[in-house]
Amino acid sequence: MTRRVPDPLEGVPLLEDLPPLRAKKVLVRADFNVPLVEGDGGRLVVEDDYRIRAALPTLHWLQERGAVVTACTHLGRPKGRPDPRFDVQPVRERLEELAPGGALLDNLRFDPGEEANDPAFVARLVDEFDAYVNDAFGASHRAHGSIVGPPLRLPSAAGRLLAREAGMLGRLLGEPERPYVAVIGGAKVADKLGLLIALAERVDRLLVGGAMAFTLLSVQGHPIGRSLIEPEHLDECARLLEAAGPRLLLPLDVVVLGPDGTIGSGNPGTGSTAVVGTDLPEGWEGVDIGPETRASFEAAIGGARSIFWNGPLGAFEDPRFATGTRSLADAIASSDAFSVVGGGDTVAALDGFKLADRVSFVSTGGGASLKLLEHGDLPALQALRRSPNAPRR
Repeated sequence: MTRRVPDPLEGVPLLEDLPPLRAKKVLVRADFNVPLVEGDGGRLVVEDDYRIRAALPTLHWLQERGAVVTACTHLGRPKGRPDPRFDVQPVRERLEELAPGGALLDNLRFDPGEEANDPAFVARLVDEFDAYVNDAFGASHRAHGSIVGPPLRLPSAAGRLLAREAGMLGRLLGEPERPYVAVIGGAKVADKLGLLIALAERVDRLLVGGAMAFTLLSVQGHPIGRSLIEPEHLDECARLLEAAGPRLLLPLDVVVLGPDGTIGSGNPGTGSTAVVGTDLPEGWEGVDIGPETRASFEAAIGGARSIFWNGPLGAFEDPRFATGTRSLADAIASSDAFSVVGGGDTVAALDGFKLADRVSFVSTGGGASLKLLEHGDLPALQALRRSPNAPRR
């Protein structure tokens, strides 16, 4: 019997729980950590404004109610000091085009107090503001000053994006429609071991692919050639295999790349390829799931009523090894189950296959979505529940 996980939005104030906003100054924590490229004259410009546009429903709602809106964000990893490479001016210019009248503070991570959650930094940040809104789902798993500090000092709320993300992922935490199938791929099992353990207790089927599968296959005694292995996590993987039992499905066959092969990016790399079972030849590297595995995974997806997918099932950036990830994406897109897809590489694959509009929800925050599904809560949500205007039970 799995324990029931409470709704992550329970007790979290929403925009409608804020006091009247006309002429009030509102600080909005956004996630504008967007890619920048050199434009004309060498000036940096925003390459992809998706994350800025994702915050517009919240920003416009506040502005329509007469609030004076100032956003704040991190950008890159400047390590607690100003760095011109991570200046937010290109973001500020794009924000002014999309939400005229809104302002944007300097990069939060230019100050070491942000990542350290320094109370003095938080006090400076909220000074002169009347209310706070967190719409930075992608950063909400971090206990940084701008995430967990303001709700303890100001009337606060979850913005539209944060509330939607938590609400959609929350459908997989409470009582999801069953069978509930999770697919986890990617490179390193260490990055997702906690999530795998949590999912093993909740799902009906846990499908594991990508490079991380080879550490698990190694625990089962299979030779894995030159595929990635994380020996420091073998014991934990053994416990995961025991706990999940038959609910955990690993690859049954593998596409492998020869000893001298290379993986391409956008174009095919070099070297010989073959399909083998789960005993890999010496010097060969596993780069995709094989046809038997694809059939097994597709069958599990076909019977699902709830689906979560994070992490590609192979080196999909090389067209030779995109078949497994593509087959899974097709299966999920063809399913009428409630489906959530998250993680940068996974979303990139889904976009590349032009299937993003055929899943129920695409999560914008890879790390945050994993932490929410692992723990059932996030530091940002915990902080918002402690704000002075939070709904009381």
